[in-house]
Amino acid sequence: MRRTGDAIAHALREIDAAQLRRRRRRVESYPLAGRLTRAVVEGRELLNFCSNDYLGLARDARVVAAMARGAAQWGAGSGAAHLVTGHTAAHHALEEHLAAFTRREAALLFSTGYMANLGVITAFAGRGEIVLQDRLNHASLLDGARLAEAKLQRYAHVSAAEATLALEAAGERAAVLVTDGVFSMDGDVAPVAALAQAARARDTWFMVDDAHGLGVTGPTGRGTLESAGLGADDVPLLVGTLGKAFGCFGAFVAGSREAVELIQQRARSYIYTTALPPGVATAASEALRIAEEEAWRRERLAALIARFRTGAAQRGLALGDSTTPIQPLLIGDTARALAASEALRERGFWVAAIRRPTVPAGTERLRITLTCHHEDAEVDALLQALSDVLREVPAR
Repeated sequence: MRRTGDAIAHALREIDAAQLRRRRRRVESYPLAGRLTRAVVEGRELLNFCSNDYLGLARDARVVAAMARGAAQWGAGSGAAHLVTGHTAAHHALEEHLAAFTRREAALLFSTGYMANLGVITAFAGRGEIVLQDRLNHASLLDGARLAEAKLQRYAHVSAAEATLALEAAGERAAVLVTDGVFSMDGDVAPVAALAQAARARDTWFMVDDAHGLGVTGPTGRGTLESAGLGADDVPLLVGTLGKAFGCFGAFVAGSREAVELIQQRARSYIYTTALPPGVATAASEALRIAEEEAWRRERLAALIARFRTGAAQRGLALGDSTTPIQPLLIGDTARALAASEALRERGFWVAAIRRPTVPAGTERLRITLTCHHEDAEVDALLQALSDVLREVPAR
């Protein structure tokens, strides 16, 4: 693009013509007690079905108090990267807690999930090597392969058979096999057991980004790998985030001490960025403790997911194949998805329309997410609103 105002205006017009301009909604308040599923958005109170705060911990009074304590003790920010002066006892305690939670030898904090995925992949793959990835992996995983200057090779979504064939064809050039645990836009789950077997048979690193699984899935909330009965030997590189089920901010990788040490030495997205504020680390430790101890949150969430899917089936709503809190309602058309989202907003529901390039063209959708604080009546009201809106907003 040429450096002119006309060129920028032309690029923006093209985005508008394709109905792909993204807009931020300004949240004016979230309740800290009471109606925790509500938000005041640009002057209107909406029932929020967009949040990734699956366990309802972002505004839990104990987590908020822990953040305040951490800030009072350590200040508002860490002041430097972990490897300079930014690594406090609060960060260290959280890393040890995360290692124990994931049943691995060590964990390493990153400032965001995006940075964690960039850092881990670039630590284990390099120029000329092959990084094999599910076609619907998160953008940060795809960008990690590009940053490593490796060859990115994508296999068909959740196809362990195609991944296995690709590993065999890549031979010794295969550096890392990478998948999401729970896919962020589809809510379905990767075939991690079969992928782990394929990677181990060919002595290839296997990495799972379980950002949307940890805290939510598995008998004790330890994620997709726990559900599949897999341990550290099966999946040596596990990435998770703190901003979804745990309601805070940041991310981590967990693995063997040697693997984590290598990431610490090689990951530019770890070495060259400021550490999380210590108060955030303190809050995340408290959120992790609550998630471990209060199983009712996962149980309530599972009941709501079942209720929503049963109600959707009764109404003929075309949901994706998901048993997780992410429930995509396939629309297949950008204009209709946007219109449906806006119509729901007019009825008091906040449900995001998802378009390309986040999802492939032709798979546009409403992405509905559930949290443990939603009430049965709220879920039922959403189902009725979805039925009404899709009748009023016809397919093109």
